[in-house]
Parts: sequence; C-alpha cells; structure tokens
Amino acid sequence: MNVPEDRRYTDQHEWALLEASGVRLGITDYAQEALGEVVFVRLPEVGRRVGIGDTIADIDSTKSVAEVYAPMNGTVVAINEDLPANTQWVNEDPYGKGWFALLAPEDPAAIESLLDAAAYRALIAQ
Repeated sequence: MNVPEDRRYTDQHEWALLEASGVRLGITDYAQEALGEVVFVRLPEVGRRVGIGDTIADIDSTKSVAEVYAPMNGTVVAINEDLPANTQWVNEDPYGKGWFALLAPEDPAAIESLLDAAAYRALIAQ
C-alpha cells in the first residue's frame, strides 16, 4: 500500500499536502482500492468555505458511494477540473493526477494535527 511520507492523512482516508499555494486534497491508495473502479466524481465549487468534516466531494464507484471530507477549515481555491472526465486517475494515481481540491487553509499549522505517514500506516494495518 502506497503511503507517501510528504503528506498528512485523516482516519477517513483522505490525504493533505501543504504546498505554497495551499493544501492539496485527495483520497489515499487504501481508499481507492476499497472503492473499486471510480466512475463519477462531484467536486466542490471554487470559493466555497468549508469546515473540518464538511463534505467536499462525492465519489461513485462500481462498489459504493463515498464522500470526501475537509480535514481543516478553509476556502476552496482550485479544483481538479479534468478529474470528472478522467475518473480513472483516482484509481491510477490517487496522490498525483487524482487530486480533488486545493484549499486555502484558515490555519496552515492545522495540518500538523493530522496523521503522519507512520500513524496512517498503523491505522490501515488494523
């Protein structure tokens, strides 16, 4: 299971990567594998303010329907506009081309409260 060291994780299987332009969000390799083939993605609107735990995206797959939750408070400043037409990216490259949204966090230090790679690996090993 691929768990990159350069980002933080939630217990709901989202990842967050702090960049100069904000916090990029997506779902983990573990999550995409559990979902199966992703066939539809609904992304948030740019400019939307979100709070911790708010739904920011919906995913339909061949196995189930899932929600993607905001790991911190912030405003959506960009979305992966190519993702709805290329839903296979979620399965093929969840940490790269399969990202969902970019948040401008209210508090960038809030990312430190999320799980690091070692803690996330321990979570999914249970």
